[in-house]
Amino acid sequence: MQEQLVRHTLPPIYDAGSRVLLLGSMPSPKSREVGFYYGHPQNRFWRVLAALFLEPVPEGNEARTAFLHRHGIALFDVLASCRIQGASDTSIKDPVANDLTPILQAADIGAIFCTGGKAHSLYRRYCQPVTGRTALLLPSTSPANCQKRFEDLVAAYGAILAYL
Repeated sequence: MQEQLVRHTLPPIYDAGSRVLLLGSMPSPKSREVGFYYGHPQNRFWRVLAALFLEPVPEGNEARTAFLHRHGIALFDVLASCRIQGASDTSIKDPVANDLTPILQAADIGAIFCTGGKAHSLYRRYCQPVTGRTALLLPSTSPANCQKRFEDLVAAYGAILAYL
């Protein structure tokens, strides 16, 4: 697969009631295609959050946005642009960070979590010096992270509950 320059086109999801900020690295090709975060049907993100809150999996962009607002979760990505091959975080080159200031000014974010190791390392390098805030690491819900069982992902994501 060929490397391409990708620009982040999805708006951040947050409101004044957001208490936790979840950050991925960059939307996958499938997420960009459907116009929403964690859009790949095999990605376990939405199923994990639904299990965590004992709710049905939200289907569709409006239902997912409402789900996030209802639970005080803001959602965005670390990167505004990068060179990448497909959805492979390990291939990321020339990263440019998103500006997280509007989210942090509009909402009382008690904790920032990164959904995967690459997002976490990019946050530490490019965002933390600007925000002055550390981020906690959550495991990736990507289908590529098949060594993590669903139950283990739900347990790990339970860490956000302390901040909601």
